[in-house]
Amino acid sequence: MAGTLSVDQLHRKMSQDESVFILDVRNPEDYSEWKIEGHNVQSLNIPYFDFLDEDEALYKDLPKNTEIVVVCAKGGSSEMVADMLEEKGYQVKSLAEGMRGWSQLYVPVTISVDEHMKLVQFNRLAKGCLSYMVISEGSALVVDPGRNIEEYINVAKQENVKIAHIMDTHLHADHISGGIDLAKQTGATYYISSGEMQGSNESFEPLEKHRHVQFGAVDVEVLAMPTPGHTPGSTSFVINRKFLLSGDTIFVGGLGRPDLGGKAQEWALTLYETVFKKVADLPDDVLVLPTHYADIKEINERGYVGATLGEIRRSNEIMRTTDIRKFTERVVSAIGDTPPNYERIVGVNRGTEHVTDQEAMELEIGPNRCAVHHQ
Repeated sequence: MAGTLSVDQLHRKMSQDESVFILDVRNPEDYSEWKIEGHNVQSLNIPYFDFLDEDEALYKDLPKNTEIVVVCAKGGSSEMVADMLEEKGYQVKSLAEGMRGWSQLYVPVTISVDEHMKLVQFNRLAKGCLSYMVISEGSALVVDPGRNIEEYINVAKQENVKIAHIMDTHLHADHISGGIDLAKQTGATYYISSGEMQGSNESFEPLEKHRHVQFGAVDVEVLAMPTPGHTPGSTSFVINRKFLLSGDTIFVGGLGRPDLGGKAQEWALTLYETVFKKVADLPDDVLVLPTHYADIKEINERGYVGATLGEIRRSNEIMRTTDIRKFTERVVSAIGDTPPNYERIVGVNRGTEHVTDQEAMELEIGPNRCAVHHQ
């Protein structure tokens, strides 16, 4: 019987620049929409049911001298195919829990550390979702936490800090926020714009009441800056005038989609105001750290997703398109498929709909569709 590989083990192989050969046995439609990617990953799709036929031509592109990692949706079909390949003499492992397991992997990367503050980015690789922990003098702020809140609690324990503040930049539409649950478990204050939580009975602190939130060393200051456009209540956070946690407003490769409220043209206009008025005064050397990315190429050589505002302004024409008509046309025309289940996900994040853990996992599985390229 072929062995299995955990998602953590697979990620370690990918991180060590080992060549990784993925055989994805899901159907072609699922594979084309969402798959495991990496700088050193070679990937091939052959649906598992094709292996039920005795067709030796299927095996012609499979390497004999390289370990093959077989991947399916949940880890069942991949075990069957891995066993078949092992009987034919291939070096093979099945990825435990398949893409469902891969979607739960969070990778923390330290972006900046000095005597006053440490900034960590959590990359949920399968979804292109990013969240952050800011640590200072025994306290921590978590921004845009994902549903798997143990990831943040474990890092807080390792750092010997207490999570005191939790902020969502906006009401997420493509993944389930861990903000409310993390606040309940840690006793931290949960902040979000009140415009995003209309109709909710959940406890939260309106962001619009706090121009500044300070914790830890006096050098650490969080400036909440309303940056509507993706949603009306979207807010970005400027930390120590060095880091812009931009949510879904400004990405490394584009701007937030303005259509999920059914008012694409109207929200595109507010996005224009955000880009050319609210963010305009920030200097070029501010590091932009978004909540999503659309392509693994956006992960830089230091292992995190981010770019200076100057780099984004220079490389992205939409950031220089000051003609308001052309700006809104380009933003609206770049909108892609809407995130599946986004209305239910918004309901869960607002606290007006409640689901089981299994339902939550099924609702948010798949790639994010909020990161849009405008280059």
